[in-house]
Order: sequence, then C-alpha cells, then structure tokens
Amino acid sequence: METGKSLNIVFMGTPEFAVATLDALVKSRHKVIAVVTVPDKPASRGLQLQSSAVKEYAQTHNLKVLQPEKLKSEEFISELKALKPDLQVVVAFRMLPEVVWKLPEYGTINLHGSLLPQYRGAAPINWAIINGEKETGITTFFISHEIDTGDILMQEKVPVTDDDDAGTIHDKLMVNGAKLIVETVNAVADKKIKPFKQLQNHELKSAPKIFRNTCKINWNLSSNDVFNFIKGLSPYPGAWTELINTDGKKTLLKIFKCTKQDIVQIEKGKVSANEKNQMFIGCGNGTLEILELQAEGRKKMNAADFLRGTHSEDKNWIVSF
Repeated sequence: METGKSLNIVFMGTPEFAVATLDALVKSRHKVIAVVTVPDKPASRGLQLQSSAVKEYAQTHNLKVLQPEKLKSEEFISELKALKPDLQVVVAFRMLPEVVWKLPEYGTINLHGSLLPQYRGAAPINWAIINGEKETGITTFFISHEIDTGDILMQEKVPVTDDDDAGTIHDKLMVNGAKLIVETVNAVADKKIKPFKQLQNHELKSAPKIFRNTCKINWNLSSNDVFNFIKGLSPYPGAWTELINTDGKKTLLKIFKCTKQDIVQIEKGKVSANEKNQMFIGCGNGTLEILELQAEGRKKMNAADFLRGTHSEDKNWIVSF
C-alpha cells in the first residue's frame, strides 16, 4: 500500500483530457475534496444544458462540484477558503486569478501538454505537430503570474511519429499526464522535489488558440509541411480547403488523413483522381495522397468512397489557396 502524506486537493478542469488525471488522483493516496469546472452550457439543436466531462465524472463519484461564472467572485473565493485545500491541481481549465492559485499552502500545480517553455498557450499539441516536432511531452509546474511560465516540477518526453496526429498524441499525453500528476503530487507532499526555473535562452515557439481561419490549408507549402498541418489538426478541428470545379462550383472539404507521395507528381493546386479512385493534390513542392476526408454536409469517409460518389465531369478540380 502506498504510504506518505495525504493532501486534500481541489481539482480544476473541463474536458475529457482532464478526466484521466482526476481519476488518477481519486485513486491515489490523496483526497479530492472538490472539483471546479465550467458552468453547464446549452448544446445541440435543443439547446439542452450540457455538463463538462469533468463534472460528469465528479457526479458519478460523488465529488463536490463548484461551477463559478466568475473566478474572482466573493462567493467562489469563500467556498474555496472554507474547503481549506492543501493543494490545487489544474488541467485544461481557465486562467486563474492570483487570489485563487495562491490560496493553498502547497500552491497550485498545472499539467501542460508540451515540454515547457516551448509551446506555451492554448493548443500545444496541435502546434507541436504542425511544426513537425519529432517529440513533445508533458510538464507539471507551479502556476505563477504569467500563463505557463511557473517553476517546473516534472517533465516527460513523448515521441511523435509520422503515424501520429493530434488525436493520438492527445491520448498519449492524457494517459502519461495522469501518471505524472500523481508522481508530482506525491513528491510535493513528501517534499522530495525541487522546482526549477524555465530556461529561456533559446527561441520559444508558442501555441496560440486555433480558429477557423487558422485551419485553412496553404497549398503553396511543401508536401511535408501540409502533411504535418493536416496531422496537427486531425481529428479536431480539421484542416480544410475548397475544391473548385471547371464551372467555379466550390466544395468545402476537411482533410483528416493523407500520406506523402514520392512517385506521383501533380502540379501545385491541382487535384488528380485515377482509375483506382486514389486522390492526389499537388503542393508547392511534392504531392499528397488524400486518404480520409469530409465534404460539407456529409459524413467522414475515405477518399475512394468520396470519388465513387462524384460524377466524372465534376472531378476536374483545383484547390483554393
């Protein structure tokens, strides 16, 4: 049986990525005394209120749930103080005001999906893959005034292969991050860890929030860069382009999976479909074969099925830049 000091923890998080860490803490020697997550939001056509993944887990495990509209509200601060947490753990949540992250005796720990100080920001997994990194990782650190800049506690590297996309790396970091948080909390509780400053003596790459315009494919780039771009946005939110036929009709297309093609060479911006129902698009340098896509208003499918469902006269496409 695990021994050592047990801490009372308030956990803060929202999406599925955070649930794995919450579950690991619940099963650890420590006690999760409350969970803080976002308020329920209207979702789907019926506008029914939908709870976060973290809230759903918390309710299933009979954990106290706080859902403040404003993190600086006196009511929320009073509730936190009344709980008397030894430590707070944050995974994929909002930016905390100082009055919140400074409250516990042992401070507030954050889990970030990159090897800090690289890729500070809202979308570290996506940007690491888009930029063609061969490895990424996870970092636990103490929250301080500037976002993602606090003293580092632990880090773990994770390789990125050609077969990985944002979805697979998300899942790997989710699992590894849950384990790393428990290791970190144990070390903090037992005072067996020494935080260290983030080094900034080299160029830092950022990870800003991703918007729709961010996701448009630039076919002027090399096939390798477009390949990484598509992987970095798959399966969500999805890299997109427009197919334009000879009549000027446009079809919005999300591309989720592709491969670099060394044999077939297509002119930049041209789309080619052969008798085997393979789909190729020319880049600024090189060609990609498109494997999985989704046309607007249709379900996700492989490229062969998309081509089979398209009239031959409509296959003379170019792509928008």
